[in-house]
Amino acid sequence: MSLIQGNINVVGSNMYSNRKSISVKLESGARLPKRAHDTDAGADLYAWFFPDETDATLVIAPGEQMTVDTGVAVQIPPGYAGFLEVRSSQRNSAITGWGTGIIDSEYRGNLKVILKNNGKMDYVIDRDTRIAQLIIQQVELVDFVDYWNNTNRGTGGFGSTNK
Repeated sequence: MSLIQGNINVVGSNMYSNRKSISVKLESGARLPKRAHDTDAGADLYAWFFPDETDATLVIAPGEQMTVDTGVAVQIPPGYAGFLEVRSSQRNSAITGWGTGIIDSEYRGNLKVILKNNGKMDYVIDRDTRIAQLIIQQVELVDFVDYWNNTNRGTGGFGSTNK
């Protein structure tokens, strides 16, 4: 597998020959993002605690929220962005995130996930609990200009067509 620091590079020669790689920085004891299946869009991110807390757990009480560190920083090149999503199995356990987290290409800090417990029981997070998924996508970078043209629809939004 080839890797170009800070850039996305086409690698491999198997059926996933268009697979790309991104440089990451791992804190001591943190785990690389990992897909459960080769063709999954999202790679799992794991909870990370400081190295001396290997047996520690985090507990999110009902109605509470917590920011959980992954110990992973990613080097996303310009023209791409990272999107953090809560895992679908967490939604089944009443754990939700605060919308999609967007990681811009120049951000170099650890990825962190805000989780909220909407359930009635404590939610326990061990050191290697999968807490989110990371999706890397190409994005169109546009400039915004102060120009406006009216259309037949105008500002009509939800229900504006009476259907």
